Amino acid sequence: MRVFLVKMVWKWIKKYPYAKSINLDLSEMIVKVNKSIQDIEDRLDTITAIQIKDYILNKTSNSTERLTFISYFKEVLFFSTLTDGEKDKFLNYELTVYFCHGTDKEKLDWFRVINIAGERLLNQELLNAVYVGTFVSDARRHFSKNGCPAYKIGSDYMSGNPIEQAYLETVLKWASRKDRMLIDEYMARHQHDPNANKLWAYYSQIITWMRSTFVKYRKEMKGLDWGELYDEFGDGVYDTSAFEKQIHNLMEDDEIMKKSGIYRYVLSGDLRDLSFRAFDKKQKREAYERQEGICIHCDKYFELDEMEADHITPWREGGITVAENCQMLCRNCNRIKGGK
Repeated sequence: MRVFLVKMVWKWIKKYPYAKSINLDLSEMIVKVNKSIQDIEDRLDTITAIQIKDYILNKTSNSTERLTFISYFKEVLFFSTLTDGEKDKFLNYELTVYFCHGTDKEKLDWFRVINIAGERLLNQELLNAVYVGTFVSDARRHFSKNGCPAYKIGSDYMSGNPIEQAYLETVLKWASRKDRMLIDEYMARHQHDPNANKLWAYYSQIITWMRSTFVKYRKEMKGLDWGELYDEFGDGVYDTSAFEKQIHNLMEDDEIMKKSGIYRYVLSGDLRDLSFRAFDKKQKREAYERQEGICIHCDKYFELDEMEADHITPWREGGITVAENCQMLCRNCNRIKGGK
């Protein structure tokens, strides 16, 4: 009956989003194939439908919504209030149980086929169901719980909700890429590991390195591929004070459009990691007419749509995106110039 109650509570909560402001994350109460009954029981030991009802009724001033909520919960039946006939009907209800056999890929494909109704599972949740075992159980403890360790040390830098498996999916992507394999291959290889300590240690190293390398937090740091940056640049020795000064100046530069690219740039020094303000159509046309369609580098004629705008004085040397600093190059010459 508790499983039934959880489903009904969650269905109502999704309809009225303000209920999500309850301190405990109610999304963890969703019944999914990779959640055990014990998981659900544990959650309901700390928060019940009645607590949710009382909370929302106290917070809700709209009379229509209050009546809707009250009428909704009148439809919720508790096992203890059922008649003997209703209890027997509930206890003897026939369930259809499917036993899935085959390869990991066949099992995953099967989960995706049946995942077309009800509360849909995310891709990482499907993988958790296929590769269920000691590794996934311990990994979820670190990365998939409300207030989990991964959230406590990395929430400012990670995107998504840990309960929706976003943290676990991200760190698995980092770890599997490092080992040159896909996520499902990585999970299959570690499925029966006694714990996920190695995965947790890898994540902790990334967060520690990132915090010590970039000493001042900025919102542009959230959601970056820190695993890739750590794997590529983690062994380097850097002047963090110089980094901070450089980042500060770059953040104030109006020529740089995508500020999040600054972090990779200060590590790599590659201008291709930055996204600069582009010349507009009017500026391109002016430069094209001024050059009479001739590429500055190869002296050949091209139509306007066969050419690309380029900075005469590069950004690195103080050049900005204005008409006077625009020249048109054919695509090939621009590729050659950009690759130098």
